[in-house]
Amino acid sequence: MRSVLITGAKGFLGRNLAAHLRARADYKLLLCDLETSADELNAWLSEADVVFHLAGVNRPEDPKEFESGNAGFTLSLCEALLRLRKRPKLILSSSIQATQDNAYGISKRRAEEALLGFRERTGAEVRIFRLKNVFGKWCRPNYNSVVATFCYNVAHGLPLSISDPEREVDLVYVDDVVAAFLAEMSPDAAQAEYYVADTIPSYRIRLGELAGRIEGFRSMGRNLYTPDFSVRFNQCLYATYLSYVEAADRRRGLEVKPDQRGALAEFLKSPHCGQLFVSLTKPGITRGNHYHHTKAEQFFVVAGEGLIRMRHIEGVEVIEYRVRGEDFSVVDIPPGYTHSIENTGEGELVTLFWANQIFDLERPDTYPLDV
Repeated sequence: MRSVLITGAKGFLGRNLAAHLRARADYKLLLCDLETSADELNAWLSEADVVFHLAGVNRPEDPKEFESGNAGFTLSLCEALLRLRKRPKLILSSSIQATQDNAYGISKRRAEEALLGFRERTGAEVRIFRLKNVFGKWCRPNYNSVVATFCYNVAHGLPLSISDPEREVDLVYVDDVVAAFLAEMSPDAAQAEYYVADTIPSYRIRLGELAGRIEGFRSMGRNLYTPDFSVRFNQCLYATYLSYVEAADRRRGLEVKPDQRGALAEFLKSPHCGQLFVSLTKPGITRGNHYHHTKAEQFFVVAGEGLIRMRHIEGVEVIEYRVRGEDFSVVDIPPGYTHSIENTGEGELVTLFWANQIFDLERPDTYPLDV
């Protein structure tokens, strides 16, 4: 079993990497953070086959901490490995700011140089990731991540402060970063140069648009509209937003429309894939007896027993489908067929409906006609 040491294990990147590695049985995790003693760290360095050096300082009270927390700690790590005569594979999380001459960038560049010096002296494998703005679950809001701050504030109903909505930022998702890290642990990992090519997917977006997308997630609870989740960035951003929603806000009621037949509620709407709604139908009651010209539907009975009937609007033949919740079957309702669903059981009939277009009160495309 290979031993993997993670410095900064309680930080944003470290926690996410450790969570992925815990799901695997072929690695022993050695988690180093501020509470780790020097003796523990030395023992772990002597054991580690791979070291993910993710610890660092990016917003200190005293700018001098940039040098000690980034360059200084990295140099100490390399010197300890030299004393121990160990040369594990070293993977460093650096920053795109390492090319800049601000205090943070200089300290990250000096941390890189410490690793490269260790590589020259020992021949150890070294990988340096100059990361862009990383976002994802467990990132601290109101610290150094605009995504975390926007997500937290929107989830808690707090205002957003945007000095320049047109300013663009480059973002990378934490799970994509972790995937790139894990690929470095594979025996088949490419023998790359020490600077890893920018293969991690990135997303460039204006701050105003970023805020709008996140605010749209909160609005989903009211208008039920979902963004286009075929877009990977929307998937990642929504997952991040949900990680900041408090437990009390994760449950919401739907707007229920009751009548003598039972009840109906819309569930989700999407301009890309139509809408979902659910109904409760009382025993002996029939819903429908109408047709559509363009709207296509699917009926999925999830509980109870029912009878779906349909007839071509120009014909006389009636097609019947007996449906039960335990069967997990879906019935397509094509345009041009008048259709109905009857509760033939003794309890309530629960049906999930999908339509390929969102209901438009001005153009409902729904015409009454008995089956």
